[in-house]
Amino acid sequence: MAIGPEAPAAPQRIVDAVLFDTFGTVVDWKSGVADAVEAIAYRYGFEVDAAEFALRWRARYQLSLEPIRSGAREFLTLDELHRENLIATAEEMGLPIERIEAADVEWLNRAWHRLDGWPDSVPGLTELKRHFIIGPLSNGHLALLTNMAKHAGLPWDVIIGSDVTRCYKPDRDAYLGAARLLDLPPHRVMLCAAHNSDLAAARSAGLRTAFVARPQEYGTTQQSDLHPTEAWDVIARDIRDLATQLRDHITA
Repeated sequence: MAIGPEAPAAPQRIVDAVLFDTFGTVVDWKSGVADAVEAIAYRYGFEVDAAEFALRWRARYQLSLEPIRSGAREFLTLDELHRENLIATAEEMGLPIERIEAADVEWLNRAWHRLDGWPDSVPGLTELKRHFIIGPLSNGHLALLTNMAKHAGLPWDVIIGSDVTRCYKPDRDAYLGAARLLDLPPHRVMLCAAHNSDLAAARSAGLRTAFVARPQEYGTTQQSDLHPTEAWDVIARDIRDLATQLRDHITA
């Protein structure tokens, strides 16, 4: 027979790890890339719409991943794909990239390593880190994500690059591979993203889901992902709000 009052039940978390889509969800890629394009254009005396260049560079991103997802092309990191897409975008926009020194082309290509977080990202992640394993579940590779974390002060517990899982979202194995690496069943892992399609793929793989809106990701004319399109497990205003909702669930 037990002696004394019954011990209170331990607080229950709905997940053990909260992983994040990174480009657009955690960091502002458009501003960072446009700033780098503008700096190079100024240095070399080129005329270019830096914001439009950033948008067109990014627009080639998913198209360049598809041959790798389908198995038609061997795995390449985002640095390699970004460089190919940079050259193609420069040709499309009439930017004479052949006149730019190789070191400056490399610096421009690595703009994706030097992106700043949204204002709520670091405080929200810091709060989440108190209760959950946090890290990126991104198509970025380990070096890129590590450099980005150092630049932006992102307090990850773990970084799982696409070069570790050897696949790109929304491939099912990208989500399941992250869960396996953390030794967690998929339902104990949550993906937070500003992109409904990413969350749909994560849910189909068995992960929990959280939506945060980033209506300025593509600038003032953005028309997609302004609102959640499904009843995700959590719908939050930003990462700080996500931290509050998940913390309140623990303490309720």
